[in-house]
Amino acid sequence: MIPALWHSILNKNKLLPPSEKLISVVAGPTASGKSAFALKLAKDKKGCVINADAMQLYKELPLLTAQPSQEEQADIPHSLYGILDAGERINAARWCILAKQEIKRCFELGLHPILTGGTGFYLKALIEGLSPIPDTSDEMRRNSLAKARELGSEKFHQEISKFDPELTERINLNDTQRLAHGWAVYQETGKPLSEWQKLPKTPPPAEWKFDIFLILPEREKLYERIEKRFDLMLENNVMEEVTNLSRRIDKNEVERDASIIIAHGFRALRGYLKGEKTFEDARHIGIKDTRHYAKRQFTWFRHQINDDLDNIKSVEIVSP
Repeated sequence: MIPALWHSILNKNKLLPPSEKLISVVAGPTASGKSAFALKLAKDKKGCVINADAMQLYKELPLLTAQPSQEEQADIPHSLYGILDAGERINAARWCILAKQEIKRCFELGLHPILTGGTGFYLKALIEGLSPIPDTSDEMRRNSLAKARELGSEKFHQEISKFDPELTERINLNDTQRLAHGWAVYQETGKPLSEWQKLPKTPPPAEWKFDIFLILPEREKLYERIEKRFDLMLENNVMEEVTNLSRRIDKNEVERDASIIIAHGFRALRGYLKGEKTFEDARHIGIKDTRHYAKRQFTWFRHQINDDLDNIKSVEIVSP
């Protein structure tokens, strides 16, 4: 059910000059109700829902990553869900290219583009633009991840701090993917990633305007929803997804540090499959990790959306 407050927001009359193109952004932490809100918005405005969640780009774990159901995707146009194989890599720059293509396609078809997801950095990169950071080769990306495994999180973080202290001040030592990217960029260019990031950003087209809906439920309600959703996933046979991906990892078809591995709950449930954890321990860890992630998202969206994004049309804070 869509709360009455949402209806009042969706029914606001937003008038734009003919030259402006409006894009809706539905942002917030995991399990906040973004998908339901985006679906309602799409029905009201003849829209297409465009995925802005890094994990939902992958096809292997649709249930565990809470992707819209097949019925929902058949009822309302959706894009960028389940488009990547588990072995592929994704970053903000590549996602922005894909998202811009989908947004332009929506405008050509007369659809209202609706970006929704919890990967805040992707959304911010699209709205504000990205600095022209050079892409790195697949070989260098593999080498950087191998270096991270060889040194371990703490020593890898320390090594990077020697040539890019600004980067390591911002990135937690357990964020292997972003640290490995910093390592790879420096090795290939001889220039710290933090220096590349200071270059002028390339903004989106001037006629694009962003209408942002920030979905922030009460913390305790959010945590309750996370637990209920995880249990529902377990009841709906999410273990089949986990088993299939786990087999691909064991066969070396998917790297053990592939991006999809960090999907919340996967490593814990894989541990249960291998007899390393009890079912209850795996369940507890999956819920706990998702809660911690939601807490970080909550804080990020509170500060980044309100304080840093200047070129937005409006911000709505909704508490379903």
